[in-house]
Amino acid sequence: MLTDIQIAQQTKMEPIVDVAAKVGLSPDDLDLYGKYKAKINAEAIERLKDKKDGKLILVTAINPTPAGEGKSTLTVGLGQALNRIGKKTVIALREPSLGPVFGVKGGAAGGGYAQVVPMEDINLHFTGDFHAITSANNLICAMIDNHIHQGNKLQIDARRITFKRVMDMNDRALRQVVVGMGGKANGFVREDGFMITVASEIMAILCLSEDLEDLKNRVGEIVLGYNLEGKPVFVKELNCQGAVALLMKDAIQPNIVQTLENTPALIHGGPFANIAHGCNSIAATKAALKMGEYVVTEAGFGADLGAEKFLDIKCRFANLKPSAVVIVATVRALKHHGGAKKEEYGVENVEALKKGIVNLEKQVENIRKFDLEPIVAINRFATDAPSELEYIEEFCKKNNVRVALADVFAKGGEGGEELAKVVVDVLDSREPGYKVLYDVNDSIEEKVNTIVREIYGGKEAIFTAAAKKQIREITDNGLDKMPICMAKTQYSLSDNPALLGRPEGFEVTIKEVRVSNGAGFIVVLTGDIMVMPGLPKVPAAERMDITAEGEIVGLF
Repeated sequence: MLTDIQIAQQTKMEPIVDVAAKVGLSPDDLDLYGKYKAKINAEAIERLKDKKDGKLILVTAINPTPAGEGKSTLTVGLGQALNRIGKKTVIALREPSLGPVFGVKGGAAGGGYAQVVPMEDINLHFTGDFHAITSANNLICAMIDNHIHQGNKLQIDARRITFKRVMDMNDRALRQVVVGMGGKANGFVREDGFMITVASEIMAILCLSEDLEDLKNRVGEIVLGYNLEGKPVFVKELNCQGAVALLMKDAIQPNIVQTLENTPALIHGGPFANIAHGCNSIAATKAALKMGEYVVTEAGFGADLGAEKFLDIKCRFANLKPSAVVIVATVRALKHHGGAKKEEYGVENVEALKKGIVNLEKQVENIRKFDLEPIVAINRFATDAPSELEYIEEFCKKNNVRVALADVFAKGGEGGEELAKVVVDVLDSREPGYKVLYDVNDSIEEKVNTIVREIYGGKEAIFTAAAKKQIREITDNGLDKMPICMAKTQYSLSDNPALLGRPEGFEVTIKEVRVSNGAGFIVVLTGDIMVMPGLPKVPAAERMDITAEGEIVGLF
């Protein structure tokens, strides 16, 4: 089979103005970035607000293997399939980060015959949104150090600056750095560090803001650190929120592209789900809901991470009401949870599947806790044995869960028609409920424990002394009445990536608690989560090249 990039390069794309016309957008509604990608301008977004909303379908997954289970691919394929059966559908995805693109996991543009294109642009610089976020974030950092250098009127405690510099690349050497070295002219020496851009609060703010004015106000509310009296210092006290908004004036506008089958796709924002909240922007999702009868969107990693944050953070803030949730499962990941080794994923092993299917069982239960009906999509791989596929289908039927086989990687929209029909049938037969998991007015400890017990299936959360101190400070400053954004491994329901399947009776250790006041949530770090990942032993970058004729090779 051809590689993803070869398939994408052989596809005949439609001009983006023609794709946009399918969902009611005129050329005047677009700011073009070449022939095949564009931003939807603010005037168009405002005009769409009076239109009726379509139905929102969330795609999530079981806990994945390191390579991922094809959630973005399934999202694209389902969107194409819905259009094939006559449903006007728009796809809403996150933008890929350069970190995983050059690392191990790959991009987020789908795969095979279920991709968004131009995939090389989307996976690389796209429309420059991530560069704008990086620059805006680092402007704040420069303003902080300059303020201290110029006399420190706000009495910022240089030992307690919580706002980090960022870069959109996996670079472990930047996790902990010292800045200001080289003498008096270079400022005050202090410890600092970098996060990856997708973990930054600016990224979260972009994705949770209704418009540019909302973004500006949220940026002003960011807690950059604490003063010498232990009180929070806000970005608005540096008077730079206007400059940050200026840098973000184009980035706030949703991007529109197309799939291989010319289905419209809005790709905007890209917070990591194991570190941040893992969903595309509210602006793009709301715009998509005005454009299509159906909107298919995704949330990062397993339902214990991306889906929980989508439902408890994004939907709460944006007043979104999902109509259905698709849980992507693969034979290989379920066998992985049943103890199979990587080299055994392609070997028929129903016994390992039986042991690992408890992970799917738990994720189904998790979705039902939000009063939503899960649909299991088995993302088919060429190595899957018929007996293994049959076992998953029978398991779902016994547990009263609708299930469908999807082969969108190899067949595109055609391979997702069975799933599309099941999704439509569920939407037509059940009025969606949806409720949040916890009350934001609960204490931080109560909210964290609710997630640990209800979603992860653990015993309780154990807070380190440092985390307890941080919680007291956040609470004393009146910043505790916000949703929780858990930073946790994606590989396990627990905070230990080695605990596969459906572990029980475990404790989750809370190492750090910090407030993202501008975004509007509290970040709770567990385990050994790195906010600046590193490259693997053999980075994907080693396989990539561009020929003298300009042809890109090795990009998946």
